[in-house]
Amino acid sequence: MKRVKRRYLALQLECEGVPSEREFMDAIWASVTKLYGEIGASLTGLTLIDFDSVRKVVVIRVLLVSLPSVRAGLAAVTSVGGLEASVHVLSVSGTLKALFQTFTAYV
Repeated sequence: MKRVKRRYLALQLECEGVPSEREFMDAIWASVTKLYGEIGASLTGLTLIDFDSVRKVVVIRVLLVSLPSVRAGLAAVTSVGGLEASVHVLSVSGTLKALFQTFTAYV
């Protein structure tokens, strides 16, 4: 059996208000679905790991093979929960430990 490789992304959300976790994930899923369809979106393995509403930093997990697709979907996000928003990738890593060490320098 082949092992499933995953990548963790640290994201910075820029918007006026503070959306909920659900609104944020709905916006990402909608963007990826719009670009790649339901089948393409289902192959991403997109999962929310951490949501810091104070600093507006989000950590998600995706499958390695779908990383370019998810990054394109993130760039296409224009609104979250009815608020104008943009999502920036702070860091990408293969482990959560390395991710937190890397992106703490940004925040």
